[in-house]
Amino acid sequence: MAAVKDTHSGDTSRNPRSKTTLVILGVVAVALFAGLCALGTWQVHRLAWKRDLIAQVNQRAHAATTPAPGKRDWRALTFNNAEYRHVAASGTFQYDRQTLVQAATELGSGYWVMTPLQLPEGGTVLVNRGFVLPEWRKNQATATQPPAEGNVTGLLRMGEPGSGFLRNNDPAANLWYSRDLPAIAAARGLTDVAPYFIDADAASSPSRDPAKAPVGGLTVLSFPNNHLVYAITWYALALMIVVGVVIFVREEKRARGKA
Repeated sequence: MAAVKDTHSGDTSRNPRSKTTLVILGVVAVALFAGLCALGTWQVHRLAWKRDLIAQVNQRAHAATTPAPGKRDWRALTFNNAEYRHVAASGTFQYDRQTLVQAATELGSGYWVMTPLQLPEGGTVLVNRGFVLPEWRKNQATATQPPAEGNVTGLLRMGEPGSGFLRNNDPAANLWYSRDLPAIAAARGLTDVAPYFIDADAASSPSRDPAKAPVGGLTVLSFPNNHLVYAITWYALALMIVVGVVIFVREEKRARGKA
């Protein structure tokens, strides 16, 4: 039956869709609904994981200070069981082998100062002694500081990937954008290096002037947690599919009734 326009009511009738078309549309609707519900459920699981992670990090970061893991414990360390522990270490700082990694903090743009700390029992841990401004780097360009005994307290951090945001480390040019521990160790001729570094806290760097000395205690303990919003969004889209199907079925019944 050809479509006929009712000039009095302004409605336009149409032919009912074929059974094949209805099956295809039904399969697509079911697939979309299932996919959106799966995404929403995944975000709910991610929300629970993120909340647990935040709770663990806060607990570790504010717990009593413990000795930094020694060589025998290095292989067992992972992000999940070690990241953000508050640890302490002592040894010999090798200032002539430190590395500057580009950074942006609340104090401005500059560098993290990564200095090797040789442990008395063997092995080396890289220590992020804190943030400095470019002026500090210029003043240190001609200065030489011999190795010296020292102590550090701070947060244990597992190594970062081999590149920064949109930038790759360039060891040959001494340009560093991430704290890639294996690459830094290789570039500085360090062996037996721990798989983690220590972010020095404020107590380990009394200076608060990044133009004169590294400023520690700038670790940001903040994790984006938008999973609830994402879950609501996916479930809302799934609900819209249901509403669309209800409207479609009603219109299809109306069309068949007029056929």
